[in-house]
Amino acid sequence: MWSYQHQYFCVHQIPALNDNYIYLIEAIEGNTLAVVDPADASVVNQACKALNKPLTHILNTHHHWDHTDGNNALKKHWGCHIIGAASDAKRIPCMDEQVSESCPPQIEGLNIQVLEVSGHTIGHIAYVMDDALFCGDTLFGAGCGRVFEGTHEQMWESLKKLAALADATKVYCAHEYTLPNLRFARNVDQHNQALEERIHTDTQTRMQKKPTIPSSIALEKATNPFLRPLQAEFMQNYATQHQIQANPLQIFTHLRLSKDTW
Repeated sequence: MWSYQHQYFCVHQIPALNDNYIYLIEAIEGNTLAVVDPADASVVNQACKALNKPLTHILNTHHHWDHTDGNNALKKHWGCHIIGAASDAKRIPCMDEQVSESCPPQIEGLNIQVLEVSGHTIGHIAYVMDDALFCGDTLFGAGCGRVFEGTHEQMWESLKKLAALADATKVYCAHEYTLPNLRFARNVDQHNQALEERIHTDTQTRMQKKPTIPSSIALEKATNPFLRPLQAEFMQNYATQHQIQANPLQIFTHLRLSKDTW
C-alpha cells in the first residue's frame, strides 16, 4: 500500500488482481474512510485493519466487475454506504445513493465533484476531490479506456472534460497500464521529448516495483496520445501522416481504433 497526502485527505493506493488499483480515501477531519472501485473485498479489509478504521463509503465509477466485485461483501461486513451513477443504478451492486454532476454526494470531510464521463461505459463517472481525480477506466497513464458502450464522440468529450482540470490535479486511475500505453504512444508521437522522458522515468519506476500512478493532468496532456489532439501541431502532423481530416475528434477516433488492434 502506498499513501499520498493531500490537504484534506490521504489517499492509500492498494494493488489488486493483476493490474488494478483500489483507493482508500481517509479524511483528515472526521471518521470518513471511503474506497473507490473495490475490486477485491479482502485487500480492502486488510487495509482498513492496518489503518484501524471502519469503511464508511464505497464510490463506484462504473459497473464492471473488476470495480464493483467487493461491494456486497464490504457492505455486509461494514454496513458502508455505496454510491454510484444515477444513470447506471441498475448495474451497480447494492447501491444506496445515486449521484450525478448536478447532485454530488455529501460526505463528511470530503469536497466531492462528480463528472459524467461516458464512453467506456454509458454510466461512467469520475470523482474530483480538490486536487485529486479518481477516473476509473476513462483516463489511464498515457492511455484511455476502450469504447465499449458509448461512442468515440462521447469518449472524446469526456477526455476533454478531464483535460480541463487544473494541471496539478493528480490522476488516480484504476489500472497499471502505463508502460504498454507508452509503447503505443511512442509509435504515434515519435518526436515528443516529454514522452521520451516519461518512458525513461516510468520504466525505472516499474523496475523498482512501484506504481506509475498517480500521474498528473499536465503530464497526461504532454504525453498521452489520446489527449494530444488538443495540441494543434500534433493534430496537423498526425492528420497529414495518415491522410485524414485535421479535426480533434477524427484524430482521437483514429488513434483509439488503432490502439484497439495494436
